[in-house]
Amino acid sequence: MTQGTSGKSRTALVTGAASGIGFECARRLGQAGMTVLMLDRSASVVEAASQLRALDIAASPIELDLADSSILSDRAKSIQSQYGTCDILVNNAGIHPKPNGFVASLDVISLCEWEEVFKVNVTAPFLLAQALIPAMVEGKWGRVVNIASRAGRTYSPRAGTHYSASKSAVLGMSRKLAGDYARFGVTVNCVAPGQIDTALARTSATATLESARKMIPAGRLGLADEIASAVEYLSSDAAAFINGAVIDVNGGEWMG
Repeated sequence: MTQGTSGKSRTALVTGAASGIGFECARRLGQAGMTVLMLDRSASVVEAASQLRALDIAASPIELDLADSSILSDRAKSIQSQYGTCDILVNNAGIHPKPNGFVASLDVISLCEWEEVFKVNVTAPFLLAQALIPAMVEGKWGRVVNIASRAGRTYSPRAGTHYSASKSAVLGMSRKLAGDYARFGVTVNCVAPGQIDTALARTSATATLESARKMIPAGRLGLADEIASAVEYLSSDAAAFINGAVIDVNGGEWMG
């Protein structure tokens, strides 16, 4: 699982890797023998990478704001030049603005907020895939794992219109890429988390989180590591025949 055809350790680029699901994805992939590139807009990604290096994981921090679409393609190319081919791309970074901890209703979502959510949640994964997949095709092996959401799969009262629409777009984009590139050994899949105990989730009001917990048959919120476990599997050789799939990790709250 950990080596490419050249015998070199495979390299995984994980976005939103400074904390939460992204950090756990980087940790799991690193412990599986990958070299991990941890991309985040927060300067705390430097400390996060240091934590993984303390676990003997080859981890490098990359501080970059994915909302800056104008430089993203060039930065992705420079990352390839510096670190070599990225064999695995995990598009995890996402934003979900919640004024005062509550879901924004349609009438208060500004066009600027709508566009910002799409820049990070959809355009950034598109640009990174566009920049990195060609080298995967050339190497005849690659994995793209996009973090979607239950809100992109079905109605969710806890998700804003902008967030739900963006995650639905991620699912559609993933299906298209999966169909186009599988014959080159590149698979594209999604993991759709339900309510996971992360910093992003904790921007919701306490009452909202408690209401969510009561709706989950498992009786609890999910853990970031439980999402990372699914990502690790989809990134492996063992998952070579899984393509265009969506793995729902939500404790049974939605069973599609």
